[in-house]
Amino acid sequence: MQDEQIEIAQFLRRLTPFGGLPPEQTQAVVNRVAATTDVAYFQAGADIVSFGAPARYWHVVRSGVVEVFRRDGTLYSRLTEGGYFGEAGLLQNKKVRFPARALEDSLLYLIPDTTFAELFEQQPSFADQVEIEDRARLRQVVSTREASDPFFTTTVLDLLKRELVSLGEHASAGDAAKRMTEASVSALTIVREVAESAAGEPVLIGIVTDKDIRSRLVACDLPFATPVTAIMSAPVITVDHDQMAFEAMQLMLRHNIHNLPVLKASQPLGMVGLSDLLRLESSSSHFVVGQILRQESAEALAALKPEVQSSFVRLVQEEVSARLVGSAMAAIGRSFKQRLLELGERALGPPPVPYCFLALGSMARNEQGLVTDQDNALLLDDRFEPKRHDAYFAQLAQFVSDGLAACGYPYCTGGIMATNTRWRQPLRVWQGYFQQWIHSPTPEGLLQASIFFDLDGVWGEIAWADRLRERVARQTKGNAVFLACMARNALQRTPPLGFFKGFVLETDGEQSQVMNLKRRGTAPMADLIRVHTLAMGATGLSSFDRLRAVIDAKLLLPGTGQDLHDALEFISSVRLRKQAKDAQSGAPPSNSIDPQRLSGFERKSLRDAFSILSDAQTYLKFKYQPGRVA
Repeated sequence: MQDEQIEIAQFLRRLTPFGGLPPEQTQAVVNRVAATTDVAYFQAGADIVSFGAPARYWHVVRSGVVEVFRRDGTLYSRLTEGGYFGEAGLLQNKKVRFPARALEDSLLYLIPDTTFAELFEQQPSFADQVEIEDRARLRQVVSTREASDPFFTTTVLDLLKRELVSLGEHASAGDAAKRMTEASVSALTIVREVAESAAGEPVLIGIVTDKDIRSRLVACDLPFATPVTAIMSAPVITVDHDQMAFEAMQLMLRHNIHNLPVLKASQPLGMVGLSDLLRLESSSSHFVVGQILRQESAEALAALKPEVQSSFVRLVQEEVSARLVGSAMAAIGRSFKQRLLELGERALGPPPVPYCFLALGSMARNEQGLVTDQDNALLLDDRFEPKRHDAYFAQLAQFVSDGLAACGYPYCTGGIMATNTRWRQPLRVWQGYFQQWIHSPTPEGLLQASIFFDLDGVWGEIAWADRLRERVARQTKGNAVFLACMARNALQRTPPLGFFKGFVLETDGEQSQVMNLKRRGTAPMADLIRVHTLAMGATGLSSFDRLRAVIDAKLLLPGTGQDLHDALEFISSVRLRKQAKDAQSGAPPSNSIDPQRLSGFERKSLRDAFSILSDAQTYLKFKYQPGRVA
């Protein structure tokens, strides 16, 4: 062995990841590593690795100081002698996750990816030290991913670049156009005058955009003296100043809007626009949503399937969080429904009575992937009379369902669609359904109907969906018998772990020795979180939002909520990456995965995530036994 390699081996032996090796193996292992290690010198200010570049080495700092950054350029860590970096990229997608730069003249040991992989696979103590063991390791994985995602590290306040541009409610539309031109903005807020406000502060009552002036003033040949209140959009969707960028993006996607007033203590601070968020996201799902809403036929909508798939693949490749990918895909699916309903009404004429078209399941929860069937229903006005009105709504439901199938959303094999007469009913009937499910529950009935506890309005009188959800929450809170039944149903699907925490594989269609990450992972996770949510009478929809409410209500043991968040995010991300790889290879996207095709890192972390789910199901079974619900 050369003198340089001896010096490298002696240095590596002192590092923590090598400290747990069996004593009789340590010298041989570090000698093999030293024999493959390169040495590199970097001057102060020199870039060592760049974000997105191929990850080829595990870097160990021999001397000097190295700074590691998040993707948005903020400092992540500062390393000195003995520090190491680069494992995140090597263990996941073989691309650099965190760029690094030499702060001082630095000497680095570069351990090749093949050597690192061999160490990780063959030396458990090394792997454990590099990753951090068990649930702390999973927390590190997810937090590292979120820390590199600017949507999770940027607040809405950080996005504000200019002062608020406002106009009083007594101004004219012409005044609004002039003010927007002077300020070089595409939107401004309309506020109630201070003197007329009970609180003595300006009250936000509306928003006016370029589009409002074009479509509601100019296109309608209205005079410029028209009151600005006649063309403004109200009520206004807003975001609080301390919310994160991903929450603003979710609001924009859900409501298909490009401007969000920012509030602090109910007072408007400014406006965040779509362009501000697009600087954080290079592959915009907003572009796909815009395309969907411009199409003039169901056939034209179906032709957008490649665009949807490409958008999904780009989001996954850019390592956007599973939470944001799910939200973006749900917004795209919601937009298909909205446009199909517009086209359906155009073909059939105006509806004979008002209605609300409901999204159910994963779309309502903002947790869609590339593989999803259509779950929907119709909530009709109580003036609905089947003999007079049902023919119209049956045709509308069939038009939408057929259109969705053509756009890549298969028919629901369980018949949970508005084409089914049972799920096309007036509000009073829906209230009766929930009354029966909640107060006279049967395990079989709830197993079929549990999907309806995740509902969201996407078209028409969408406030009806909110009110129905609130009514359900009031009835489920503390209802011991109902919650016990829901808990039993939530335990029907268990994670694929055996007695000794090994993976239990199954045959899934044509695939053998696989595990279905939806059926055995994300679905039972959503089920158990839903039970806790119904127990506390909350109305949130996203599993992540629901989990935050459950944590705040202290329904779980300390630390369990964060564990569940990390487990859901990780299982979802592995599932979405599998679907993206399938799409790229031309295979039908699937939820099933062969664990042998995963890296050792992913297998370990999946095992941790499934273990968290298993423990949470045990707690669910205990907590919601009849007579035990508080």
